[in-house]
Amino acid sequence: MRLDKFISKATELSRKESKKIMHAGEITVNDQVIKDPGLHVDIVNDDVMWAGEPLSVATGNRYILLHKPEGFECTLKAKEYPIVTELIAVPELGSLRIAGRLDVDTTGALLISDDGGWLHRVTSPKHEHAKVYELTLADAMDSDAQEKAVKKVAEGILLEGDHEPTKPAILEFIDETHARLTLEQGKYHQVKRMMGYFGNKVIELHRASIGHINLDGLDKGDSRFLTADEVAKF
Repeated sequence: MRLDKFISKATELSRKESKKIMHAGEITVNDQVIKDPGLHVDIVNDDVMWAGEPLSVATGNRYILLHKPEGFECTLKAKEYPIVTELIAVPELGSLRIAGRLDVDTTGALLISDDGGWLHRVTSPKHEHAKVYELTLADAMDSDAQEKAVKKVAEGILLEGDHEPTKPAILEFIDETHARLTLEQGKYHQVKRMMGYFGNKVIELHRASIGHINLDGLDKGDSRFLTADEVAKF
């Protein structure tokens, strides 16, 4: 790969900007200062550094788990808030796509990749990967209301504007204002709309897991690459 292209892919600098830092003597290849943008580099074996910091580019697809914090959009271009990919320290952010979306005020597990086929398997209704949500309700629900809600969620709810009821799901109450909901589908604002069906409002929402992937040990705003085994299970 040409050195200027390598730098551009590794840093998101333009080709013009890459040449500028090369001409300034800021780039070394195998400990030698290089100013030739056309130099061919081996992306696996050559050591390319910018001002003493190593540069690298991805050599295959990337599969990332992010613990999304509040205040970030699950979009590719920022509108009102910063986008979630800004939290991930990898090159070529523009090639990454998000498997499903979480609202700005929702936290939790988010899968991100540049493998379109894999993302489709994660999100396709045909594959039914369970998602577990932890929610806080605005109004307390007594034991009778909880029992009715659990039963109705297990049967399926015809939400306003939909033509078919939700798929059977599992609702578990932790106390009068906290619950856990396990879904195998992803309708628009489904969790909030389901609780709205019972005259309640979700004031905090967190996705704890997607399929076999959970957030154990991952702090808000942090991310990690999935293992080969985790990727293969989808």
